[in-house]
Amino acid sequence: MEKFMIIGERIHCISPVIRKALAERNPEAILKRAKEQLEAGAHYIDFNIGPAEKDGEELMTWGVQLLQNEFNNVPLALDTANRKAIEAGLKVYNPINGKAIINSADAGGRIDLIDLAGEYQARVIALCAKEGIPKDNDERMAYCQEMLERGLMAGLEAEDMLFDPLCLVIKGMQDQQMDVLESIRMMSEMGLLTTGGLSNVSNGCPKHVRPILDSAWLAMAMANGFSSAIVNPCDEELMKTVKSCDIIRNASLYADSYLELNEGGFAFNA
Repeated sequence: MEKFMIIGERIHCISPVIRKALAERNPEAILKRAKEQLEAGAHYIDFNIGPAEKDGEELMTWGVQLLQNEFNNVPLALDTANRKAIEAGLKVYNPINGKAIINSADAGGRIDLIDLAGEYQARVIALCAKEGIPKDNDERMAYCQEMLERGLMAGLEAEDMLFDPLCLVIKGMQDQQMDVLESIRMMSEMGLLTTGGLSNVSNGCPKHVRPILDSAWLAMAMANGFSSAIVNPCDEELMKTVKSCDIIRNASLYADSYLELNEGGFAFNA
């Protein structure tokens, strides 16, 4: 069994510090957050520039080259609503240490990003939704199947697709959590890889509660076959949970010092 894959979420335009750094093309804050996440055990870094309607192509090109030049061609997830910006990033991306991940396609207006992944030999997060939140698992799985078929037709291997069932906020959608976990199990039994934005689960909860809820939900998801997540790898509680679950799933070899070991994260020249 493969170890759980960590996609670091902390380079996100919603952060005022990152938004300012992106606007000014100032690498300091971006590189600092990337380094922190890689040292904490991240395998991929998500580079989220938001809508980026005006200068998205130039911004994504700048960011991809900045991060890969600094960190030995670190694998990246390219995250933006701007399709042209994603393609610009793919054009300069070096896949030597891992294919780029497009974040993300869906079964609606962004389904063509699956074709883009096929064209550039990238991976893609496939959001199991079309318009809003799917009403049940029948709908989730129908979207999953539709996107899987699209990916195979575009020349992707099944493992190039990471299916996202939508991690839903507990504070407001508590009654839907077990359905999401069940859909992860269903996808896993099909041999598919899964992912999701874990911080959505505890969104709106008190700060001291969030790591507890996220860690508990993640442990239950991993028991159902969850194979990766977009998370804050600097959350120590969460990373201890990932390492412990990988031990229990027999994806990692037990040692008394396993919590101190940074196993499986991307290795870079600091």
